[in-house]
Amino acid sequence: MSGQPGRGARLQLESEERPGSHGSYGLRPADVARLAIAGLAGKPVRAMLSALGVALGVATMVAVLGISASSRAQLVAEIDALGTNMLTARPSPSLGAQNATLPAAAPAMAARMGPVISVGAVGNVTASIYRNDHIPAANTEAVSVAAASPSLLGTVEGHLYRGRFLNSATSRFPAVVLGSDAASALGIDQAGTQAWLGGRWFAVVGIMQPLPLAPELDRAALVGFAQATRLSGQPVLPTELYVRTDPQSTSAVGSVLAATVDPASPQDVQVANPADALAARADASSALQGLFLALGSVALAVGGIGIANVMVIAVLERRSEIGLRRALGARRAHIGIQFLAESSLLALTGGTGGAILGGFATTVFAAARHWDARVPLPALQLAVGSALAVGAAAGIYPALRAARFSPAEGLRTA
Repeated sequence: MSGQPGRGARLQLESEERPGSHGSYGLRPADVARLAIAGLAGKPVRAMLSALGVALGVATMVAVLGISASSRAQLVAEIDALGTNMLTARPSPSLGAQNATLPAAAPAMAARMGPVISVGAVGNVTASIYRNDHIPAANTEAVSVAAASPSLLGTVEGHLYRGRFLNSATSRFPAVVLGSDAASALGIDQAGTQAWLGGRWFAVVGIMQPLPLAPELDRAALVGFAQATRLSGQPVLPTELYVRTDPQSTSAVGSVLAATVDPASPQDVQVANPADALAARADASSALQGLFLALGSVALAVGGIGIANVMVIAVLERRSEIGLRRALGARRAHIGIQFLAESSLLALTGGTGGAILGGFATTVFAAARHWDARVPLPALQLAVGSALAVGAAAGIYPALRAARFSPAEGLRTA
């Protein structure tokens, strides 16, 4: 390198000669910032690549926290919209029988309870449904057939994509309503068509939208109980009840629902609140959040190591500048502060860019899922603060190494 003063040295000299400056006793924050920018500007590509490592780590952390917050907010909004006042009652899994049922009077018994608003019943039907009568019997597309009461859709707060739901009239005739996944599997997207069910043609009168509180019905074909009895050749008993209650009485109803629907064997009835499953899903996403945060932290640490490596190389390349500044009166602390500021500035630049990138990724992902994007401000502050801390830690060794250079040692390399 030439023996002419570098830009950093000129800035230091100007600081010492400027009236009212701290002279050789200290550097003003503005001068430190200018020295750091000047030092990094000499190798812009290298500086950008070093900051990129930190940016990727911060972007991962911000995106994980933002997507998790957006998902949780969506689930909370979904639970609030659907309500937590719906209960389900089904035969206990401890019975060990796939064809376990509830008593025939169970829906009527549950509906007699004062706080109960509505009751929907579902029963299993041994039949298969196909798009037409030319499809091999083995190709069921995993679509189940079930009996459903006309009140089911209203009880589960469901909505129709096409057509209408079963009513007291269509329940007695060969009419079927398809769940959203069932309709997709069968290749049916319009009401008014026909499907081959149980060896005869059924009119598809409706297609449901996804049911968040009853996802097991999304891949089901629903017929009336009267038609289910004809298909099975025997009365079809309910296998599950959906019970919508007064919001203030949900717990009270849940405590007596098993004994009400099956007084003879209440221990064989399992009562649950589907909203709890949505809350558990939110908790599961929080558990995965920790894993991805750990991955982001590793990426951030790797970025910090990259900054440390770049700063060590910078110290070796700028020995003549360091020696000249020391010869002009700069103290060891001044040299160390400059290189520490450069590494911190690198990390801060990468952290800020990563926070913007992570927020953008969260917004795009949330928009694709039709969510409201949520990027918590504390998450941004934590991510940028972590990046700054990593950058400062990465610059400690290079700064100490630069500060140890004597004026004569630095000038010998000029």
